[in-house]
This record gives sequence, C-alpha cells and structure tokens, in this order.
Amino acid sequence: MKKHSAILLSGVFHPLLVPTYLFTLVCYALPSALARPALPDRWVVMAVVAVFTFALPTLGTFALYRAGVVSSLLLQERQQRAWPLLLATVSFGAAALLLHRPTVFDPLLAQMMLGMTLAVLLAFVVTLRWKISAHAMGMGGALGLLSLLGLQQLSTPGAAFLIGMMLAVAAAVLWARLTLRAHTKAQVAAGLGAGLGIVFVLAAYC
Repeated sequence: MKKHSAILLSGVFHPLLVPTYLFTLVCYALPSALARPALPDRWVVMAVVAVFTFALPTLGTFALYRAGVVSSLLLQERQQRAWPLLLATVSFGAAALLLHRPTVFDPLLAQMMLGMTLAVLLAFVVTLRWKISAHAMGMGGALGLLSLLGLQQLSTPGAAFLIGMMLAVAAAVLWARLTLRAHTKAQVAAGLGAGLGIVFVLAAYC
C-alpha cells in the first residue's frame, strides 16, 4: 500500500505536470496576483504552459525512447536524463519567451516561467555529474512561489490554505521519492533547496 501511494504521488506530481498546476493556482486561485490578462482570457496562458512544459517535453522524451537514446520512459538512471532535460529546457525557455509580452501578460508570468526554465537547466547541468531529484526541485519551486504570493495576497480567501496545502503536498512527494528509493536524502534535499533558492533569488532581483 505504501509503495502504491508513493507511485501515485510521483505520477500525479511529475515535474512536467507541476508547472500546469502552479499556473492554474496563480491564475485562478490567486487571481488578484495578476493584472493581465483578464480572468476570461487566462486560458491562453494555460494553453502555452500545458503545451510547452508538458506536451512537447513528453513527446520529445517519447521520441528519444523510440530512437533508442533512452531505454526507459521512467528515466531512473542518471545517464538517461540528460537529453530529456535539455529538450525540456529549450521548451520551457520558449514558453518564457512567449509569455514575455508586458503589454499582454503580467510580468509575473514570464518570471515564473523563467524560474522554471532555470530550474530545468540546473537539473540538466547537475545531472551530467550527479543525480538530483527533479520532483523535489519542482516541489521546492512551487512551495517557494506559492508562499511568497500567498503571503502577499493574504486578504484573498484561501491564500493561507494554499500555502498549507502546498507544504503538505511537498512533504508527501518527498516522502514518495524516498520510499521508492528513487533518490537519496541528499538528492532530495538538494532538489528542494535548489527549487526554493531559484524562487527567492528571482524574487530578490526581478
């Protein structure tokens, strides 16, 4: 039962799905955090995020699998992760460029996407030498961002709940990765710290 729960958590909160969840929460659960686009038009943001952070990287990884570049779609071996992470970096970067239109999209959206691109790029660089937890990095970034925005939007109903929920989800995902022995404690801690660090650095300088 424990293992099945860990597998479910790892799948539901796969690093390529986290950006879509995160943008959904910012666009619709914390609507006042964004000046534009207007609420009815935020589906455009969601479409860009879903295509460039989930659909294209997933298709790219599948193409690498079919070509024999990677032997498993689970990418459990460190050596198998480099090319998929590089493809994801390019795709995430393209999304950041598309959202970098201050007259159309709130600058926060491009900053969020830039942070995610930097996180994937960092995961790629680290993976060349060492295995780091992309799940933990995604959770760290999501936790850091929602904490910062939630504290700024405490007057918004449910903001405090979102922070608490994200803490619980992050803890559950980290537990899942350790339970499955997909990563060591050091790899999980490094991923979590990197995700949090990127958010706080961008918040300080952007």
